[in-house]
Amino acid sequence: MKKTGFAHLHVHTEYSLLDGYARINEIFKEVKNLGMEAVAITDHGSMFGVVDFYKKALKEGVKPIIGCEVYTAPRTMGDKDSSKDKNAGHLVLLAENNEGYKNLIKLVSKAYTEGFYYKPRIDYELLEKHTEGLIALSACLAGDIQRLIMERNPEKAREKARCLSGMYGKGNFYLELQDHGIPEQKLVNQELLKISKELQIPLVATNDVHYIRKEDSRAHDILLCIQTGKILSDTERMKFPTDEFYLKSPEEMAELFDYAPEALENTVRIAERCNVSFDFDQIYLPEFDIPEGIANNEYLRKLCLEGLRERYGEVTEELLERFEYEIGVIEEMGYVDYFLIVWDFIRFAKESGIVVGPGRGSCGGSIIAYVLKITDVDPIRYKLIFERFLNPERITMPDIDIDFEDDRRQEVIEYVVEKYGKEKVAQIITFGTMAARAAIRDVGRVLDIPYGDVDKIAKLVPTDLGITIGKALEISSEFKAIYDSDQNAKYLIDNALKLEGMPRHASTHAAGVVISKDAVDEYVPLYLHDDSVVTQFTMGLLEELGLLKMDFLGLRNLSVIKNALKFIELNQCKKIDLNAITFDDADVFDMISKGDTLGVFQLESAGMRQFMKELKPESFEDIIAGISLFRPGPMDSIPAYIKNKNNPKEIKYVHESLRGILDVTYGCLVYQEQVMQVVRELGGYSYGRSDLVRRAMSKKKMDVMQKERQYFIHGKTGDDGTIEIEGCMRKGVPEAAANKIFDDMIDFAKYAFNKSHAAAYAILAYQTAYLKNYYPVEFMAALLTSVTGNSAKVAQYIQDCKRMGIDVLPPDINTSYKHFTVNGGNINFGLLAIKNVGKGIIASTIKERKSAPYKSFIDFCERVETSELNKRAVESMIKSGVFDSL
Repeated sequence: MKKTGFAHLHVHTEYSLLDGYARINEIFKEVKNLGMEAVAITDHGSMFGVVDFYKKALKEGVKPIIGCEVYTAPRTMGDKDSSKDKNAGHLVLLAENNEGYKNLIKLVSKAYTEGFYYKPRIDYELLEKHTEGLIALSACLAGDIQRLIMERNPEKAREKARCLSGMYGKGNFYLELQDHGIPEQKLVNQELLKISKELQIPLVATNDVHYIRKEDSRAHDILLCIQTGKILSDTERMKFPTDEFYLKSPEEMAELFDYAPEALENTVRIAERCNVSFDFDQIYLPEFDIPEGIANNEYLRKLCLEGLRERYGEVTEELLERFEYEIGVIEEMGYVDYFLIVWDFIRFAKESGIVVGPGRGSCGGSIIAYVLKITDVDPIRYKLIFERFLNPERITMPDIDIDFEDDRRQEVIEYVVEKYGKEKVAQIITFGTMAARAAIRDVGRVLDIPYGDVDKIAKLVPTDLGITIGKALEISSEFKAIYDSDQNAKYLIDNALKLEGMPRHASTHAAGVVISKDAVDEYVPLYLHDDSVVTQFTMGLLEELGLLKMDFLGLRNLSVIKNALKFIELNQCKKIDLNAITFDDADVFDMISKGDTLGVFQLESAGMRQFMKELKPESFEDIIAGISLFRPGPMDSIPAYIKNKNNPKEIKYVHESLRGILDVTYGCLVYQEQVMQVVRELGGYSYGRSDLVRRAMSKKKMDVMQKERQYFIHGKTGDDGTIEIEGCMRKGVPEAAANKIFDDMIDFAKYAFNKSHAAAYAILAYQTAYLKNYYPVEFMAALLTSVTGNSAKVAQYIQDCKRMGIDVLPPDINTSYKHFTVNGGNINFGLLAIKNVGKGIIASTIKERKSAPYKSFIDFCERVETSELNKRAVESMIKSGVFDSL
């Protein structure tokens, strides 16, 4: 870096939530335009954006400086008295090296997990433990030293400066000069100059950047109003005193601080010193503890061989070959512990009576996952491909997501926390962003535009997935018309455009959990959300940084299955093992073909029911294909699929070699795995490379596809003359046919579905259809229980019960329970489905009637615990007919 110039060391990106308006995607272009070579990220109290900032900076050729503007507690982190501890100070910390970055992680994490009080706070005792590799700046007017100066307490200000300088060491603590045209800053800067001279503490000049360009101050002001719930015209609201909080040029900064040139030069010196790097090639898998005297890979092999015999009975040469190949890849890639960890918590769940789904995602393509009972999808039977899950030619973390019954998912997470230690397990953050309609509504409120007018404009934005205001202006003529004709609407939409996509709040990912080798805050900063510890980095970033993340998903349909099986056992004294049923029952397919699939997993929407009537599935493969095809894009292939299914003799293949790959889907390309099979079997690719081609096709990487087209058709020869890829022509496929096949794959690869995932979900679809067909009363009682809080769904399923000849009996004070229950061939209405009736009064009602049935309404009122009786609940019970039988 140059020895002259300037670097911004105090910058708030959009991850200073609803306060920073300097977008990471835009900041580096402006930095370069202004002739600067480095820039820092110092968001308030958090490090949400540091990895994105780092990656984008390197891509744009700008040096990233990783930091944070932390909050300091007035007394200690443990003190939380509103009269004394509400107003935290500020301190800017910049990581000089990776040791400093680790210390910054520790500080920011503890600020949330231990020091949070209005803000995430740290104290000087904690600061002193984590100074190594950090450079500290005294921050803005809210900094501890600046506050003492404004309080006319120069001696205490010097004492604080001396303390921080001593703590960080010579040359590692700087007094920060700022000038945004605020009168107080003139006074503070004069005193800081004196302190610097007296105590030999260096100066640094910064601008407290909250937006990129001066004209962005208006958008930033609106953002502040969204944060504080105020309107723009409110004169008493919090607002920045000037419009000088932007990314100023080195020339502007030099003009402001011409009296302190060393403060400007120090920005470049600090920037030169700061050299943090992120390692995206390391993997930090936790170790799985196994019995002594056996290595982890041997233990995995032992479990797998036992599972092979249990799953298949006779272990054939084909099975053994597939097993050896997969386990070899797993060992080579270092994922033995990963599989043992997943096997272990699924084992725990099943032994604890928690229903586990048959699988989801691409892991269904692994025989190892199948024999370990991580999945129930047989990859051999359904011709599923391991490399779609784990590709030895593309080093990525395996991704096994697991479905559990929705009301017991937390038990599995608690088991993992207990086994690996709470410091090594955390849930994962996610950010809610301002989508198109929400941005319009937020901005409309701030601008104090009548709600009806704002709502009318917002509703003109189409509800398409991923819609933006920009796209809406292109595709919605009504939206464009009001934008062009109404100046107020235009002003609203223009301002909403500026804020659209900004992160609005942080929350906890519904399913994501990270398990690390050491304490999570050795790798990533932590955040506190609703008393739960979560990572400050999102799921995708955690994977990039080599941490093990898993999705522990709660699936309502698994609870339906569990409750239905329980009802069958109670009502009919039958114990049904759904894993033992075969997927070839003509009666089940007949029910599905009639569209009688309300409540059947994946097959219950109106569109899917109609599709099933047209498809008339006759095999399990038809169900897999149906789930895969009924989505935007692949839907275009539905007519051809149905036509070919009904007229198999009319199916035509571009080349006969496609028959063995596409016959299962009647000549249509449906699955990603089929694309991989075509590339492998016709073009002579390895499965690993075929997956890379599939990815390139799905992402429309034209340069890659053109190169691969040549390889697919003509093959590829290495420098030493060896044939690396045979190519279609060597394998007897004519050039014209090969070109046509490649074109077809490109057209469809974007929409092709993962067969492993579809097969797993088809299992659940078939199992729920089986239960509905053979045990309709028990299934519908379980189904109604699962939607207790959704009155529209309850009504829909009750109508379906009537169609099936099942009576749903009115709620009754002496026979109804909390949930819907089976009563012979009928269903008792569940009390919890009555509006305003809570669990407390239900529990008390059921407990009391065990001694004797209720004889009258008065009897009920006298016997139920008084603390549970409330007017709204009792009125709702009366209106719903609970007491009609008395």
